[in-house]
Amino acid sequence: MEHVLKYYFEELIIMKIAVDAMGGDNGSKPIIEAIKQFKKENQDVEIVVFGKEEELFELSSIARIVNAPDVVPMEAGALEVLRMKNSSMCKAISTMKEEGFDAVFIGTGAGLPRFQGIPGESLSGVYSANEFLTRCNLMKAYKFPEYATPIKIGKKVAVIGGGNVAMDAARTALRLGAEDVHIVYRRSEEELPARVEEVHHAKEEGIIFDLLTNPTEILVDENGWVCGMKCIRMELGEPDESGRRRPVAVAGSEFDLEVETVIVSIGTGPNPIISQTTPGLDTTKRGNIAADEETGATSKPGVFAGGDIVTGAATVILAMGAGRKAAAAIDEYLKSKKK
Repeated sequence: MEHVLKYYFEELIIMKIAVDAMGGDNGSKPIIEAIKQFKKENQDVEIVVFGKEEELFELSSIARIVNAPDVVPMEAGALEVLRMKNSSMCKAISTMKEEGFDAVFIGTGAGLPRFQGIPGESLSGVYSANEFLTRCNLMKAYKFPEYATPIKIGKKVAVIGGGNVAMDAARTALRLGAEDVHIVYRRSEEELPARVEEVHHAKEEGIIFDLLTNPTEILVDENGWVCGMKCIRMELGEPDESGRRRPVAVAGSEFDLEVETVIVSIGTGPNPIISQTTPGLDTTKRGNIAADEETGATSKPGVFAGGDIVTGAATVILAMGAGRKAAAAIDEYLKSKKK
C-alpha cells in the first residue's frame, strides 16, 4: 500500500513523501507511527493512500483508532484527511524524482507466506495462514454470502506449523465448522514457538496436536481437491543453528492423515517485488532491505525503510519504533534539501 504525504512549508513549497505499506503482520504499524510523527511536527500534512481494497480498509480502521483522543493525544481530525485510491505501487521508488517524490518510506512488512515445497501445495483446499485469516477476519468470509468472500472449510483440517498464527488458524477453522483440526508440527511440544497460553487455549478448544510429525505430500482426489496428507514421524537429533534440536525422519514411519483442508503456517518473509525492481536498493541475504538501524536510511538516497521488511518478522513495538525513527530522519532529510 502506498501513502503519499505532502509536506507544506511557509513558502508553499510542496515536498512529497511516498510511504509504502503492503501488508505483513506489522506492515501498517510503522506507517501509522510515521504518520503520527509527521503530524506532530507538521500539522499541514495531506495523506493520500494507494493500495489494494483490503489493505485500504485495514489502514482506515487503524487511522480511526489512532485518531481517538483517549488513545493518542492529537488535534481533532488530524487523520481525517486520509484519501483512499485503489492502485498498486513500486514505480514511485524507481521514478521518484520524475513522479515528484522527495523521499520514500517502505514499510511493507514481511508478509509473503513460506511453503514447504512439497507436492500438492497448489491444490484446491490448501491455504496459507495469511490468506485464510485475511479472508475470515478482514474480508468477513464467516458472513458469506452477506460479504462476497467465499471460503471452503472441510470437516477435517490440518494446520502445518506451531506458532501463534498456526494456533489462530486452527481455532478459527474450528469456529467455522470443522470437526477435527490438527496442528501438525515436526518438533515436540517443548519446541513449539507459540506462546504457552495460545497452546493451552487451543487444547481447551479441542485442537489435536500431531507433534514430531512432518508432512511430505498433500494428496488429491479425482476433482483436484485435498483428500489427505502423507506424513512421516520425526525424532529430535542435535541442535541446529536456531538452538532447537533438529528433527530427523524416522525410517518406515510414513502414514496418511485424512484431511479436506490444509492451512500452511510456517512463517513469512519479505516480498521481493520492490527489491527486484529498484536498482541500487541493497538487501540482506534473507531478502530484507538493508537499512540504518537508527534512521531507516537505505543504500538509495531518499529511500527509507523500517519494520519487518528490515528486521524480519518481529514485534509490533519494534515496527512502531522504526516508523517514528524514520519519520524523524525523513524530516531532517527534507529540511536539509530545503536549505
